Amino acid sequence: MERLCLSDWRGWHGGATRSLPPTQHRLSDFDRPGNSLPGMLRRRLDETGRAVCDILAALDPEARYPLIHASRHGDARHTLAMLEALAAGEPPSPTRFSMSVHNAVLGVHSIAQQHRRPLQALGACGQEFDALLVEATGYLAEGHPSVVIALSEGALPEAYADHVRHPGIPCAVGLRLSRESGSALVATKGSGSGSVDPDPLDVMEWLAGATSVLEGRQRWHLEAP
Repeated sequence: MERLCLSDWRGWHGGATRSLPPTQHRLSDFDRPGNSLPGMLRRRLDETGRAVCDILAALDPEARYPLIHASRHGDARHTLAMLEALAAGEPPSPTRFSMSVHNAVLGVHSIAQQHRRPLQALGACGQEFDALLVEATGYLAEGHPSVVIALSEGALPEAYADHVRHPGIPCAVGLRLSRESGSALVATKGSGSGSVDPDPLDVMEWLAGATSVLEGRQRWHLEAP
């Protein structure tokens, strides 16, 4: 597997968290994300999408690197609203649909930042973090000096609450990865059937040092630079 190194990271959450250090300078719990976006674009996204754009802008300020964004559920509130409209015999909103798909956030970000490098959006049935790292490895193998990945979960509609695993609050985390600069990411086999695929809060806890090992299908260790 291509060498992966963590050069930098940022995280955001929309409320109280489990065990994230409150003074960690890379973390934010601001209520109104979206400073990286002009007003006309900001209002197209929910708070999680705006936070992802802020994270991407912080990790790739010159719009130089490929960007990959993954979310298990995406903007589930828009999706559920469209399904309810269809059930009521109403036509779905084209604007709402365009903003509900997984690539909507990267599209808005690319317009705001004039980003012209590769963009990729993923959904992987809960295994998004592993998928992000695998895809990042491919871009680095192609010769890109760095790649920025982002994992997010938006607010979950109440109707879904008892049926899916969710961190409980909207949250997002981004990592800038390279081949040489930073702390090496080392993967070993996970713990088997008892392991749980990580959500953004799990990843932030791991990066902030609250846990030493991230358990999912893989166990990802960070080595000292």
